[in-house]
Amino acid sequence: MKKLRIADGIYMLTMNVEDILFEGIWEIANGVTLNSYIVQGDKTAIIDGVIGWDGVPETLYKNLEEIGVDPKSIDYLIVNHMEPDHSGWISNFRKIKDDFTIICTDKAAKMVASFYGEDKIRVVKEGDTLDLGKGKILSFHPVPNVHWPDTMYTFEKDTKTLFSCDMFGAFGRMGDHCFDDELTPDEVEFFEIEGIRYYSNVMATFTPSVKKAIEKAKTLEVKTIAPGHGPVYRKNPGKIMDDYSRFAQYAEGAGKNEITILWGSMYGMTEKAVKYAESILKREGVKYNKLKMPLESESEMVATILRSAGIIVAAPTYEYKLFPPVATALNEVGRKKITGKAAFRFGSYGWSGGAEKELAEILERNKMNWDFIESVEFEGAPREEDLKRVEAGVLALIEKMKSKVVA
Repeated sequence: MKKLRIADGIYMLTMNVEDILFEGIWEIANGVTLNSYIVQGDKTAIIDGVIGWDGVPETLYKNLEEIGVDPKSIDYLIVNHMEPDHSGWISNFRKIKDDFTIICTDKAAKMVASFYGEDKIRVVKEGDTLDLGKGKILSFHPVPNVHWPDTMYTFEKDTKTLFSCDMFGAFGRMGDHCFDDELTPDEVEFFEIEGIRYYSNVMATFTPSVKKAIEKAKTLEVKTIAPGHGPVYRKNPGKIMDDYSRFAQYAEGAGKNEITILWGSMYGMTEKAVKYAESILKREGVKYNKLKMPLESESEMVATILRSAGIIVAAPTYEYKLFPPVATALNEVGRKKITGKAAFRFGSYGWSGGAEKELAEILERNKMNWDFIESVEFEGAPREEDLKRVEAGVLALIEKMKSKVVA
């Protein structure tokens, strides 16, 4: 665990976590940081948990003594978000002290009681404050459905530090550099990629609420953003706000100037057309990604589709329906409410078609509103005339996606 000073009386505790599935679902190949914060005035508050604490009192004493905090002086546990990666340590804190107060929203209060049996809770609403003394005044600002109904911001008025929990977070482990002004160009690019992965996996379903939360953050004159995952933004907090605005646009149909081929092939017939489509993309100088299903992880699949302005769905008919691994992937994308993408589909069939019908059902069921070029289907292996139709579809997609490109 690292212990870092953010400002006078404000500290961050952070550690890297690897070899887990985030939320029990998402592969995090590059790990994730878990951050919690301590604000110290005359009284002391912990925001979003003591990361890495094993529940042994002596361990907590040792970690906090290094930053001059006596655990017995902690009066408030502030729960911005009830998900257990931020709140799971609460019951263990009873081994240290039993007269603390939990501060959270009304929706979080119900979960604090049901998850941990706690009843000493102060419910806060928009604009409520907590004066810790020595100029440290915290205000509370609910941002529901980012990404649970209970979520809120905590804002420290003196230093103008926004403790945003999952909002403005990113996957990816941190090395020696934990602040935006320390990041190398490679690290900036790393957290761009991991930020998109995080947004697509965790936040995309709640994009309308995320957009409202971005606007609320802009009203608070923020100088530092301290999230629950990823770097602290103390030099340019506007950058991560702008990034999140861009990610929200990706979820609503925009994307980087690239095409993702989401594909699968039973016996290589559809794959022949995929290879031909690749040759067209190379000829036209268009960057592209390939996601062969079911070999790609859902985490990577959703992230790559989110960030791409154009999508090619290449999949055959299988038992009168769309090739199941590709259908499953599209259903997950639909569940994440990634809408409005420019797209084109092609694929082979044997004795009967049916893939196109199921594709339409998936799009309708999930209200995806993707803008499709007319699909190309061919019996068995693609012939020359089929490949010409694939080429025409790819070129039409390149043209259609131009209006959706956001850097």
